[in-house]
Amino acid sequence: MGPRLPGHGTRWEDLEHTTWQDWERESEAALLDLSARCPNVVVAGLSVGGTIVLHLGAKHPDKIHGVVVINGMIRRPDLDFARVARLFARSVKGVGNDIKRPGQDEICYSRIPLRATAELAKLLRTADRELPSMRLPLLVFSAAEDHTVKPSNSRRIMERAGSTRKVMIPLPNSYHVATLDYDAETIFERTLEFAQSVASNGDT
Repeated sequence: MGPRLPGHGTRWEDLEHTTWQDWERESEAALLDLSARCPNVVVAGLSVGGTIVLHLGAKHPDKIHGVVVINGMIRRPDLDFARVARLFARSVKGVGNDIKRPGQDEICYSRIPLRATAELAKLLRTADRELPSMRLPLLVFSAAEDHTVKPSNSRRIMERAGSTRKVMIPLPNSYHVATLDYDAETIFERTLEFAQSVASNGDT
């Protein structure tokens, strides 16, 4: 299941009127729906999606068997200035298409509202505080060359997560959007292996 978070996939102006709790509620609704139908659930997220699945893992350990984070974001102190920046600008240039492989296209907004950036900062602080209590099996993928999220985020996740079972897999031939890049097959294969290994009956 791939939930579309409020403010995403429409217009950047829609994102301006959402909060991180809106994103949380949509993610939780998808989790509750899936866990009601499936005996084994593994959550996976790329970038800020990684932040969200870590938060879900800390908040709903009874409904999740494992957490997969791909080039996840957990700490961006510079985002704390968004509240001040909002006094001078409504939005900033969007980011996207940090992909090494030619011919790929990540559909993304041309602008990012600074109000949403401030909400992201709140989500990051929440998820970072929760990391020691996130004790589910954890699989982290990290690109060595990422122009959007510093690889130090992946290292921080590995260091601070309370999981006793956690593995980090390097992605040597991808940039940030690794699921569309050269290492995509590695991500898919290792994620499937991980999901099967943490499932209570050996299957998902």
